[in-house]
Amino acid sequence: MHLPLLAALLLTALPAFAQELRIPPVDYPVLPAHATRAEGFVPSGWRIEQQLRGDLNGDKREDLVLVLRQQDPRNIVEHDGFGISPLDSNPRMLAIAWATPDGYSLAAQNHTLITRHEAPNLSDVFEEGAGVSIVRGTLQTTLFFFSNAGSWSTGSASYTFRWQEGAFALIGYDRSSMMRNSGQTESLSINYSTRRVRHAEGSMESDEDSVRWETLSSPQRWTLETVGDGSAFEPLASAQDR
Repeated sequence: MHLPLLAALLLTALPAFAQELRIPPVDYPVLPAHATRAEGFVPSGWRIEQQLRGDLNGDKREDLVLVLRQQDPRNIVEHDGFGISPLDSNPRMLAIAWATPDGYSLAAQNHTLITRHEAPNLSDVFEEGAGVSIVRGTLQTTLFFFSNAGSWSTGSASYTFRWQEGAFALIGYDRSSMMRNSGQTESLSINYSTRRVRHAEGSMESDEDSVRWETLSSPQRWTLETVGDGSAFEPLASAQDR
């Protein structure tokens, strides 16, 4: 029997906690189109949490990748309920800028992929994960999932994007999860370029997994902008299914 999707497992207890907490809304700033250095892309009240450089568009220049996080004290929420308190719900933005002879030109900004920390029963998906990396010209973002109430599941989801056809296209998705109470494991790996999908199920008590392959039936092309919330993404769905 297949395990439910990792996001579904971890978010089952989220609504009750989210309703009890008053998480302030956020107006996300539009980043400058150009800057001479990384700090030029940082809006007032935000800071650079992670900074990377590497060639992402094949022009042999060191492009810029930033993870920005807001620093608003109003987003740090204290509560008397179960879970993390105070809860730092300050959101993050992912910014990518092309290297130019006179600095950097903004290529993309995104505030949905890295899920905002809004539920005290869930860990911060970015603090405990591998974060953002540049690997062989691709941009990879890994989110970590752990629930201290509402689910036994723990695991991670990694997104791999490549600049092509004028957008950061999702070319790979890898998810792994483990049930802490039973030791049951599940992994899913999708190559969106070849349309091949690998499913594996196993146990922490055994080195052998049950593996099956399939071909994606949907021609859906996902990009950094259309993936949406990285914790709620359904990798095998089409846009019409969502």
